[in-house]
Amino acid sequence: MSLLSYLFGEKKRTASIAKERLQLIIAREHVGGGDGPDFLPDLQRDLIQVISKYVKVNPDDIKVQLEKQDNYEVLEVNIVLPEQERQPGH
Repeated sequence: MSLLSYLFGEKKRTASIAKERLQLIIAREHVGGGDGPDFLPDLQRDLIQVISKYVKVNPDDIKVQLEKQDNYEVLEVNIVLPEQERQPGH
């Protein structure tokens, strides 16, 4: 192992972990009633289809949930991306 690999190895590992996870949070002001969002299953299915075009991802690794906080609804999407295989020489 070279000195540079040793010195920068931890940063790559941390960056790798960060790249493997993608989190998107959308907040909107809640206006009106209603029991719960009926669009979440469709949204999750659509996200799986779109992401699968670009990355081989396990559908169980995509979580979509809606939380209510005061007058806001927070839509949280968590996607765990698979670790990329390293190519020789990189």
